[in-house]
Amino acid sequence: MQKTSRSLFLLLLKITTMKKILTGFLLALTGGIIAAGVILHYTNKNTSFFKTQETPLQFISSPLPNAPVSDFTQAAELTLNSVVHIKTISRQESQVIDPLQGLFFGNPYQQRAPQEVAASGSGVIISNDGYIATNNHVVNGASEIEVTLNDNSSFKATVIGVDPTTDLALIKIDADNLTPIYYGNSDEVKVGQWVVAVGNPFNLTSTVTAGIVSAKGRNIHILQDQYAIESFIQTDAAVNPGNSGGALVNTQGELIGINTAIASNTGSYTGYAFAIPSNMVKKITTDLLKFGKVQRAMLGIKMRDIDQKLAEEKNLKGIHGVYINEAFDKSAAQEAGLAAGDIITKIGAAKITKGSELQEQISQFRPGDKIIITYLRDGSEKTADVLLKNTNGTTSIVEKDAAALGAKFEQASKEELQKLRIDHGVKISALEEGKLRANGIKQGFIITQLDNEAVRTPEELSAKLKNKKGGILLEGVYPNGMKAYYGFGL
Repeated sequence: MQKTSRSLFLLLLKITTMKKILTGFLLALTGGIIAAGVILHYTNKNTSFFKTQETPLQFISSPLPNAPVSDFTQAAELTLNSVVHIKTISRQESQVIDPLQGLFFGNPYQQRAPQEVAASGSGVIISNDGYIATNNHVVNGASEIEVTLNDNSSFKATVIGVDPTTDLALIKIDADNLTPIYYGNSDEVKVGQWVVAVGNPFNLTSTVTAGIVSAKGRNIHILQDQYAIESFIQTDAAVNPGNSGGALVNTQGELIGINTAIASNTGSYTGYAFAIPSNMVKKITTDLLKFGKVQRAMLGIKMRDIDQKLAEEKNLKGIHGVYINEAFDKSAAQEAGLAAGDIITKIGAAKITKGSELQEQISQFRPGDKIIITYLRDGSEKTADVLLKNTNGTTSIVEKDAAALGAKFEQASKEELQKLRIDHGVKISALEEGKLRANGIKQGFIITQLDNEAVRTPEELSAKLKNKKGGILLEGVYPNGMKAYYGFGL
């Protein structure tokens, strides 16, 4: 009897234990099902919850935001091999006044031998076959350009084209398998984000500095051109002479700007530097390569930033946007229905709060492109489809020719040639905005040689310029007898 009772007790114990195990199993299974349901619920709501997005880096911004980190090693590693050191040699003319020469020969100016002047800057590799973006002021007037890569190999460079209105230039070296920089979207740059400047200040090659974006759309009035576009990214990353033409990148190593200028009373960095936005760089360099000159799209308005004074004067409800003072006759703006008194608030999806931002957005388009402009009229929001035009008032691409120099030419008279003791030359009879004025050439200059070849008639000059690519060298003399040499890119 005692043995039977013991066996029954053990059986009951086993049954109880199995119930506990089974209960635990069922609880775990239930929890797993609930957890799976929760995950599926949120996964269905957000299909990217578990996805890893793969996006090509070149010309496309990363889908991940820039993180406010203090480690810039990734940005430096991705950028150093894409930034080059540029050294230039230019020849500058000088003269002294010699009273005896003036007394006996009628010309008091005595020409000195050209002096070689060395300078340096930076550049950014934008293709693996040797195209490099830099500043116009880095290569302007240079007779020799040497590019040194991060591995210390050096190459001679030629100028493909320049654009004084944005201070950008495109040069080329004969090299392959280079490391082009990755492009970021400068429209997405935010004030306060970390950035890295890479360049060669004071000939200290491959120098990296860091800071933040302290402002956008800055116009500091340093480009002296009728069609100048200034909408700089302002940063407190240390930039000095020699950084010009170098890269400003985000923490992912993507180009967001070309370092161009500093605000300084000393000539060295004192807290603020300015970079040309990468979207503008991409469009300008593409134009220079494809067309030989920048295809400038024009809206055709006279505009004004809105401040409190204007808002009160015109009884405006806010102080944001760009006020149209005048829409020029037959301009793209007028033909789209825009008029004086309208306030432009958007170009496409880009918000516009000041004139420099409007210029930056328009600069990314070509003549013949269509854009959507959002504007306010009498407080009501409207949109307009605008067909952009060129500087000549048409929608066609502007061909590169002698007219791009911004000058009219005529045959130098026999009297002028005799007085200057030369036997040939083409005189600049009128000068407008263009390559010649941008490079310091004055009206009245008599061109005697182009690329070391004699120039005798205006027709001959035009023929030589028609199919010319890259840089040119003009030689000549002014009416006062001063000889001069000018080198620049077309």
